[in-house]
Amino acid sequence: MFIAMNRFKIIIGKENEFENVWKSRETHLDKVPGFKKFNLIKGKTTEDYTLYASHSVWNSEQDFINWTKSEEFRLAHKDAGNNKHLYLGHPEFEGFKKVI
Repeated sequence: MFIAMNRFKIIIGKENEFENVWKSRETHLDKVPGFKKFNLIKGKTTEDYTLYASHSVWNSEQDFINWTKSEEFRLAHKDAGNNKHLYLGHPEFEGFKKVI
């Protein structure tokens, strides 16, 4: 199993807009071999931002890598640049392999 996460620092007051982007987007994940589950999770709020993470579970790291090179990935991320005004900085990727 492989877990892929992107951490997003969202500008205070832009949380609803950010969540709506995710609720309304077509991810195309259901068409990708090895995909198991997706969650958008919300973390703490600081003076500057609210922390979110996209959390996806895959059968293997290779399945995730294949997704990042797929047409479905390109389609799912084609409008990502339109939402830069919601973020502080770039998303931070973290990948985890199951140990136990």
